[in-house]
Amino acid sequence: MRSSHVVLAAAIAVGLAACGSTPPPRPAAPVVPVVSTAQMAEANLSPASASLVSGRLALVPDARGVHITGVIGGLQPLQVAGFHVHERGDCSAVDASSAGAHFNPAGQPHGRNSAGAHHAGDMDNLRADAQGRVNVDIRLPAVTLGGGAATDIAGRALIVHANADDYRSQPAGNAGARIACGVIRVVR
Repeated sequence: MRSSHVVLAAAIAVGLAACGSTPPPRPAAPVVPVVSTAQMAEANLSPASASLVSGRLALVPDARGVHITGVIGGLQPLQVAGFHVHERGDCSAVDASSAGAHFNPAGQPHGRNSAGAHHAGDMDNLRADAQGRVNVDIRLPAVTLGGGAATDIAGRALIVHANADDYRSQPAGNAGARIACGVIRVVR
């Protein structure tokens, strides 16, 4: 009987050793580049919330983030309007609410792009001229264009708001209705 106990003890020891062994290593997750992989994108802004605001913007990555240029029209003369990247590239709702909240991958409080903590999608206000047009020339730092990184704005939405962003109110600056929306689409 003693030999059967020894065999049983040996089997249990082998079984326990197998349970305590380290599992085989998992394959490494794919590395997502934290640099822009696209050369250019565009966003065609369409009216939302029964406005007449529209525009066409070009987005080009540079050493400091993404440079946004173009023209937006249909604003009131001399109007100041909030302008943000929103988390979803969906402008299907009449009021553009389908675009979701401001793009904020780092979980920062809302603020001003040019000073202090802010969402990655926060930008300074647009200022229309006497004809209700804005020549957009903005650099959006700390974001990328293409590549799938957490900072990637490709496929997200650009939103123009009816009011000026106060840069303080949480979570979105009290900028009012969404009056234009366009999806950021990579073109090359």
